[in-house]
Amino acid sequence: MTEIVPDNKTLEKLLGKKAFAAWQDITAHIRQHYEMDELWGKAGKAGLHELKFRRGGKTLCALYVREGSFGFMVIYGKAEREAFEQQRAQFPESICRKYDESTTYHDGKWIMIDVEAPGLGDALEQMLRVKRRPNRREKQA
Repeated sequence: MTEIVPDNKTLEKLLGKKAFAAWQDITAHIRQHYEMDELWGKAGKAGLHELKFRRGGKTLCALYVREGSFGFMVIYGKAEREAFEQQRAQFPESICRKYDESTTYHDGKWIMIDVEAPGLGDALEQMLRVKRRPNRREKQA
């Protein structure tokens, strides 16, 4: 993983205001509900930068910075695919279409969602819950 970590100003310039707002929403949700390591790297063909949320050698999701948007990727194994199928009616049609179009490899189904603006936040959060239950305890006041 690279040590180049773009700051918020750089991210907003790359993503644009709408996609940056969506980026902030999903990263804030992950940080609030999941205890994860954050690993920045080069994104290759998927974008300019990659941010992976991992714990114990397992990736929750990866975000790919692009110009004007970002990619949100989760990889569902067999159990997660079964869980998604059971909850399918609760997802927007656009998410179901991306799920159906995604290729299933030996290590799972790789689902990439393109995010250009806020609006998919609830669906992305639900996709994360299919992948893994939140593991960060709420702090008591």
